[in-house]
Amino acid sequence: MKKLKILTNGILKENPTFVLVLGMCPTLGVTTSAFNGLGMGVATMFVLVLSNMLISMLKNFIPDRVRIPAFIVVIATFVSIVDLLIKGYLPSLGDSLGLFIPLIVVNCIVLGRAEAFASKNGVFDSILDGIGMGVGFTLSLTLIGAVREILGSGAIFGHAFLPASTNILVFVLAPGAFIVLGLLMALIRHIQQPK
Repeated sequence: MKKLKILTNGILKENPTFVLVLGMCPTLGVTTSAFNGLGMGVATMFVLVLSNMLISMLKNFIPDRVRIPAFIVVIATFVSIVDLLIKGYLPSLGDSLGLFIPLIVVNCIVLGRAEAFASKNGVFDSILDGIGMGVGFTLSLTLIGAVREILGSGAIFGHAFLPASTNILVFVLAPGAFIVLGLLMALIRHIQQPK
């Protein structure tokens, strides 16, 4: 039961985007489409899971005075790996996400989970936490990207289904990201209110 709670915690109760309000830079910057949101979320989840795992394994060997720099080195290693994989196998996604992939190194979600969870818990629990937070972040970005893509360009995952005359251009621009994020945050908080 505890393992399931760790796994599902990041999906709704402590969702990094809608509840903890972490990782706003990629959330607002790359979610012009559902595909971009999905790609950024999966890349971040990859880094979260592997950095949580390694930090949990090394936590007893890292001196307190260099804890944060050591965490950043571990995170930067996995970010470099995911950046090279995306550039090698999904170059169009790499072009769309651009600078936001290397910026995963300083994403508050990744460093925050390393400090708050992985450095204090076992390896398996840290992996579950990384998966849960990663899935929550991925779902958030994909949902925001899907709403913006549907309203802004009448498409979902690049497949148009609405005529161009129904597009609301503001949703593919920066203000649209803030509007959609705010409305979805309000909806999530309403859902979480005790009845």
